[in-house]
Amino acid sequence: MKRILVGIAITSSLVGCGISQQQEVQMGQEYAQQINAQLPIVQDPELNRYINVLGDSIARLTSRGDLDWHFFIVDAQEVNAFAVPGGFVYVNRGLIQRADQMDELAGVLGHEIGHVVRRHTVKQMEKAQGANIGVTLACVLTSICNSQAAGAAINVAGGALFARFSRQDEAEADNEGFKNTVRAGISPVGMVTMFRKLLDERKSRPGAVESWFLTHPLEEDRITAIQTQINQLPAGKLAQLGTDTRNFHSFKARLQSLPPSPPPRQLQ
Repeated sequence: MKRILVGIAITSSLVGCGISQQQEVQMGQEYAQQINAQLPIVQDPELNRYINVLGDSIARLTSRGDLDWHFFIVDAQEVNAFAVPGGFVYVNRGLIQRADQMDELAGVLGHEIGHVVRRHTVKQMEKAQGANIGVTLACVLTSICNSQAAGAAINVAGGALFARFSRQDEAEADNEGFKNTVRAGISPVGMVTMFRKLLDERKSRPGAVESWFLTHPLEEDRITAIQTQINQLPAGKLAQLGTDTRNFHSFKARLQSLPPSPPPRQLQ
């Protein structure tokens, strides 16, 4: 917990005014260090290389391609993904395992990249006025705190900051995700199939995808909006966009060969 609290004083001094990109990157680096110390991050070089190559192929073509983007796999079975200001994106192993094609994983990355591009978390921080940002980011968003008491305390102290983006934020990230994947030559259809898969699983096994829906409000209308954008693409262009690769399936098989994910830790 002490590691999580390190950056709070710095962040609190910045939330009352506009946050520059330099400050955003500095805070992102601080948070990434804290999160990487608390979460079980996959250390396999081959797996890390794949997720960073795929993620960077999308992120570097955005309006914030100048950021030094980093992508991490969290060794957790909970279905979730999140982005930290400054270009740090995390995807849980449980979410990757539900992707059947490359474009489904790319759609998730494109969406999370969209949150960074639109600076959604930074805007929340600018409105926070000193809320307990460090604890909320590392504890609520990443779901490493299982204690209901801890969760309640964070809701009181920080207003569940970062725990849930607004529907407008999610719609904007979807729009960015659509543009990001298409720009990278990847089919946006994967966004639709992945989101629909998560909605279907919420009906059959709600506990398995609880973390995702806690942090990403998702309803059928969002999927319909993405599909509408897809329908506006010329058929020839859509057919040329990538959907799957052998490298993705090699990546997924290697991930599945790892030992089982550790159980979620409870912070004291």
